[in-house]
Amino acid sequence: MESYNILLYLGILFLISTGNKILSKKINIPEVTGYVIIGVLCGQSVFNVFNDDLINSFTHLSSIALGIIAFSIGVELRYNVLKKIGKSIFFIVFFEGFAAFTLVFIAIRYLFHQEIYVALLLAAVSAATAPAATVAVIKQYKARGQLTSAILAVVGIDDALALIIYVFAASFSKSFISGTDIHILSTIITSVLSVGYALGLGIVAALLFMLLLRRIRNDEVVKMALAAFILLLLGITEHFHVSELLAIMTFGAILTNLSPVIARKSEGVIEFFTPIFLAIFFIIGGAHLDVMSIKSIGMLGIVYFFARAIGKIGGARIGATLGKAPVNIRKYIGFALLPQVGVALALALAINKDFNRPLYGEKGKEVALLVINILLFTTIITEIIGPILTKKVLIKSGEIKNNGRED
Repeated sequence: MESYNILLYLGILFLISTGNKILSKKINIPEVTGYVIIGVLCGQSVFNVFNDDLINSFTHLSSIALGIIAFSIGVELRYNVLKKIGKSIFFIVFFEGFAAFTLVFIAIRYLFHQEIYVALLLAAVSAATAPAATVAVIKQYKARGQLTSAILAVVGIDDALALIIYVFAASFSKSFISGTDIHILSTIITSVLSVGYALGLGIVAALLFMLLLRRIRNDEVVKMALAAFILLLLGITEHFHVSELLAIMTFGAILTNLSPVIARKSEGVIEFFTPIFLAIFFIIGGAHLDVMSIKSIGMLGIVYFFARAIGKIGGARIGATLGKAPVNIRKYIGFALLPQVGVALALALAINKDFNRPLYGEKGKEVALLVINILLFTTIITEIIGPILTKKVLIKSGEIKNNGRED
């Protein structure tokens, strides 16, 4: 598509985003919910404003949005705040991730009698919680408090857990499809190294960033350098196939704990660009969704959604209780963990890339298509009701003021 067409559609996107901000404020719903609905309506399954070629043209903008989201999470992971919440964060992440994985696996395998590799891959994808919608709600309503900090920590750390689960599930699934031996030790090493590379990359980038800027007082230089580092991290993680969310989140977390002054200056550029890139991210994300996919998925998609939701909400409650988290966190955190577009979509696309190959034949093609269709269908639900639930629990916990109405 010609460049002037891309600019034209960008202009349309920004006009739509402006209208959505005004309308969502009037009817008092999270902006992100409006963006997703607009995206679905503009997608190929409804009015076909955005076709596949155009959607693919915005891939890099979506990647930048994920980078901004990851940095926003990282700078909120302050040691003094997390210390107050304590070990409960890790209990919550462990139980919400594995509860979703277990319930989805049981439902797909034993209620629908699907092949074990189908159940494994769908269960692996279900463990992921995408931070984008949650961060958008928190930013929009300026939520502050223990529950907010806990949510941000969980959706950040959850990325690492989902990645580990997927590496194992994909390895076992490939063995089941191809009939080869399962190598548990190599799978463990691969998953640990993948997470380790992302963490190490984020740490090195943060230390280098602080070293370069330790004598700089000019805010504009700090902002330009931050943009450069986020783009560099996005490019490096894409090249080496490691988690960009985990790497950039680590970059932000190290920065905010070791150099709060530079972190505060850096947040200025993030605050400015976040509304722009998030709007594009969610509209384009919504445009991916095919509302007619329910015909081919049917009850399988519905059961996947409810099994995942019960696992996320129930698992988070169990983890928070065992970890002795504050009452507000125990009661509400699970309801903020439903959104899945972003991380889960990335995993679904990874499944399509890994399994839709001659090596795995028709079985590989079928499982790749099924996972993507189920995920896209259920994302319609999670990205519409997820932000609304997040807003409600933050209001109930007292961390969003004025009953969620913006000034």
